[in-house]
Amino acid sequence: MVHHRAGWLNPVFEGLSYAGTFGLLWIGIALVLGLLWRRWSVFVLTVLAVAVADLAATGLKAAIDVERPSTRDAQPKTLVPAPHDHSFPSGHAATSFAAATVLTFALPRLAPLWLLMAVAVGFSRVYVGVHYPLDIVGGAMLGIAVAIALRRLVRVRRQ
Repeated sequence: MVHHRAGWLNPVFEGLSYAGTFGLLWIGIALVLGLLWRRWSVFVLTVLAVAVADLAATGLKAAIDVERPSTRDAQPKTLVPAPHDHSFPSGHAATSFAAATVLTFALPRLAPLWLLMAVAVGFSRVYVGVHYPLDIVGGAMLGIAVAIALRRLVRVRRQ
């Protein structure tokens, strides 16, 4: 993918990559929804899902030694600064899919939008040259699992 970049798309995917950092894009969306609905449960659950997914991805990166593409091949250059930790799983994908899953539970009619945004953030990490596609798949699976587990935990606590 990085060998076939379309220059006019570079700013789009760089922006998505930066917006996905620490799940800030998703936290912002959840904050707006919380303000509009005057219900903070979606916001709190989104922040929690993002935090747990990020911590889980960080832990797995420490345990699974996969070098980043930019470490293995110097060319082409990354479009964003390459993180210094390992590559698998993608933290951006984990936080994006965790938040997208939480938002899908809250607003199922917008599920295609949430999924498209999560896929776009994940793909951006491959496009900018800091992840492999399987890093994104692993992060997505992790994020979905975190969101489902948190939803079940909330349901059990309510009962």
